[in-house]
Amino acid sequence: MQSRRLRVKMRFGILTGGGDCPGLNAVIRAAVRKGIGHYGHSFVGFRDGWRGVLRDGEHDELTIESTKGILHRGGTILGSSRTNPFKREDGPGEVRETLTTLDLDGLIAIGGEDTLGAANQLHREGIPVLGVPKTIDNDLGATDQTFGFDTALHVATEAIDRLHTTAESHQRVLIVEVMGRHAGWIALHSGVAGGADVILVPEEPFDLDDVCGHIRRRAERGRRFSIVVVAEGAVPQNGSITEDAATDEFGHARLGGIGHWLEREIERRAGVEARATVLGHIQRGGTPTAFDRVLATRLGLAAIDAAHDRRWGTMPALRGTRVELVPMADAVAELRTVPREDYEAFSVLFG
Repeated sequence: MQSRRLRVKMRFGILTGGGDCPGLNAVIRAAVRKGIGHYGHSFVGFRDGWRGVLRDGEHDELTIESTKGILHRGGTILGSSRTNPFKREDGPGEVRETLTTLDLDGLIAIGGEDTLGAANQLHREGIPVLGVPKTIDNDLGATDQTFGFDTALHVATEAIDRLHTTAESHQRVLIVEVMGRHAGWIALHSGVAGGADVILVPEEPFDLDDVCGHIRRRAERGRRFSIVVVAEGAVPQNGSITEDAATDEFGHARLGGIGHWLEREIERRAGVEARATVLGHIQRGGTPTAFDRVLATRLGLAAIDAAHDRRWGTMPALRGTRVELVPMADAVAELRTVPREDYEAFSVLFG
């Protein structure tokens, strides 16, 4: 029976959507190499996320040769975008038409909350699609960790380590703004690893007087510098900080400004010199860590197994140390955010 299964040749499309993320190429490589070498399947790579699957989108044949040498590369060889197929007049119809035209048996969508949310909606409309979870924010449900997070965490921690010397030399408060729209995993873990004095996350609106109090108490103890790590989505208790009201096709406002806002307010209220550093997209780029390469490879291998078995509407997820298939709907049902008890456990180190 197994040998008969292996002779069934199928054809799949692969896309990468949303923000780029270290490890995307490792998923593509693993799925293509096992899909072709073990199952005898073939692949089409869609350019620029869901945009490539829609009418007039671009695509290329993916082969073992075309996916050589990409394991260690950051970003994605397929390109990405934040295109939402449900913002088109007949997006699902265009996706069906593309699958028919290219003789595809199904799609493998690699992405975060928005990409997998669209994939889940398409699955509910009868389109054969499964997902692979990725996001540096580590905020997807149904999986214990997403690839990309470990790399972003290492980048942020190294930046904090470097800023410590400048903060101490100039006796300044240095604010490090890291990514994290709704979840503060990068801020919390890099802040703890980097020995930050204050960590601010989206899950816990902060009191600016408390922040300044921490800084003043450190100065009274002779520590005339401080490191503040803040997630881009963190907000003060009296409101939000947004510099640009424009939204993408999934309705997300462009965030930014909390770091510089804190710089001004800390200087004004605490009477100390403060400077903000926004790490921004540097957290997304560069070579993935060994952990992310291995995790992404494991997910890519599991994804092609699921596609071969026509397990549409599922995604491979990390559960403990094992990779298991879970319903894709579980990944987008709710965000995985920092539990209050985790934040409070580390808060004894602040100040």
